[in-house]
Amino acid sequence: MSNTKAKENGLPKDILMAAWAIALGAIAPMLDSTMVNIAIDKLTKDFNTTLNMIQWAVTGYVLAMAIAVPVSGWLMNKYNGKKVFIGAVVAFGVTSVLAGVSWNVTSFILFRLVQGFSAGIITPLMSTLLVKTAGQENLGKVMAIVSTPMIFGPILGPVLGGFIIQGASWHWIFFINVFIVAIAVPLMLRSIPDFAPFNKDSDLDAFGIIVLSLISAALIYGITKAADHAAFTNRESMLWVGIGLIFAIVYFVYNGIRNNRTVLPLNLFAHKSFSVASIGLFLANIAIMGPMLILPLFFQTFRHFTAIEAALALIPQGVGMLVTRPLIGKMIDKVGAKSVVLVSLVLSLLGSVPLVFVTGHTGMIWISLILFIRGTGVGGVMLPLTSDAYSGLNDNQLPEAGVGINMIENLGSSFGSAVMATVVATVAQGLHPALAGSLRGYHAGFLVSAVVLALVFIPGLFLTHKKAPR
Repeated sequence: MSNTKAKENGLPKDILMAAWAIALGAIAPMLDSTMVNIAIDKLTKDFNTTLNMIQWAVTGYVLAMAIAVPVSGWLMNKYNGKKVFIGAVVAFGVTSVLAGVSWNVTSFILFRLVQGFSAGIITPLMSTLLVKTAGQENLGKVMAIVSTPMIFGPILGPVLGGFIIQGASWHWIFFINVFIVAIAVPLMLRSIPDFAPFNKDSDLDAFGIIVLSLISAALIYGITKAADHAAFTNRESMLWVGIGLIFAIVYFVYNGIRNNRTVLPLNLFAHKSFSVASIGLFLANIAIMGPMLILPLFFQTFRHFTAIEAALALIPQGVGMLVTRPLIGKMIDKVGAKSVVLVSLVLSLLGSVPLVFVTGHTGMIWISLILFIRGTGVGGVMLPLTSDAYSGLNDNQLPEAGVGINMIENLGSSFGSAVMATVVATVAQGLHPALAGSLRGYHAGFLVSAVVLALVFIPGLFLTHKKAPR
């Protein structure tokens, strides 16, 4: 698709329509993963099972997503990207119906695994097809559009899920996806251009896909077990993380033997922008996604909010992200990722450090203001890092880059959630009385998040910089 029609302040209509169609296709998986968390209690009672068993529906979904990411790279290389993307979105809709009509906990977990696998195909494809649609010069603006579902997912998902469970039943959390898919598919068929396979001659790197999937699955599972035990040094976590690291060494050796002709060629990390952005994205996912887990719990514990009230209390952060999003996209294309990330990090810290001092008596107006400031900055950290990861890469490297970036983001967000849960629990357990200790635990979690966020300054200094046009 030609980008010569790009206007100085906007995007050509065809690129804009394609970008929105791709973003709409990704909204259902983004909403789904956060809505299900709200339904866990209801699912446990309805299926007459244990919390541990239901947690497998959540953990299994995340693991299936992680396993699917390397497969998506091969699918993009081999087939028309448009057809693969639409096929994955339709598969997500079908498996949503099946999850909604599950007759017992086993069938529910099984359908959630297939649903997670289709979601794991959608996410990397979304980013890669957008980079290809936009071209390097419009990357920031187009990424700003496509990452909108990422904002709506964590913020609107719990609210929507809460209202659905109160007003209808947990089944409708899945059935609602059918309406989204029904709107998205015709729009995608009409608006998304055909994408020739990126590298049709590429063979299926079955061994590489299996090893990468095992690395992701073992590391993420080990990390989630650390959160369950509230300690990183428990035997189960160390075993699974160890297995993940062994597979990582196996992949490193295998990639060398195959001379980088693998599903994720490690010579991608020789590109400065890709390697720097990868480090930044890993740290940013820990710092930003971690507090998303403990903030609702903070409101429920110290303000005695219901699950829906806690989700509504997070909306100012989402509003902050939405307000700055269009501006961030334009600024990335104009001045480069470096300046945007450094300014956004300052804003993010201004909205993160005060969380270390909030108590059950801090006014909601102050908390809302802090979260709004945090939101304005957070979007400006993730978006430029993602855009910069693709800058300077050839078209035939895009699928592999999409695989790498998604694996890093999945590991970062899982690690962030586990770190926060572990820090809060560990600090709270060692202190008395219970409630005061619990508050210190949350403060420690928010402090860790702020420190990791500050570390993003280091890779931020090495991102691309453009001279602003006069």
